[in-house]
Amino acid sequence: MKAVSGKRFCKILKSKGWELKRVNGSHHIFAKAGIMARISVPVHANTPLKIGLQRHLMKIAEIAESDL
Repeated sequence: MKAVSGKRFCKILKSKGWELKRVNGSHHIFAKAGIMARISVPVHANTPLKIGLQRHLMKIAEIAESDL
């Protein structure tokens, strides 16, 4: 699986219809109309997300590996 940074993952979320609700420190909180889940993405410069966290966020956001 391709590792992506928090910044890049935020851009992917926005392209999939997720909306940035707030920023709490270095964590960007996203929400989408009709979905109860919230997604918190840690944005630490261009540091790649850890694979386990990235897979979990992709599952919640319904993002395929090909979208990365």
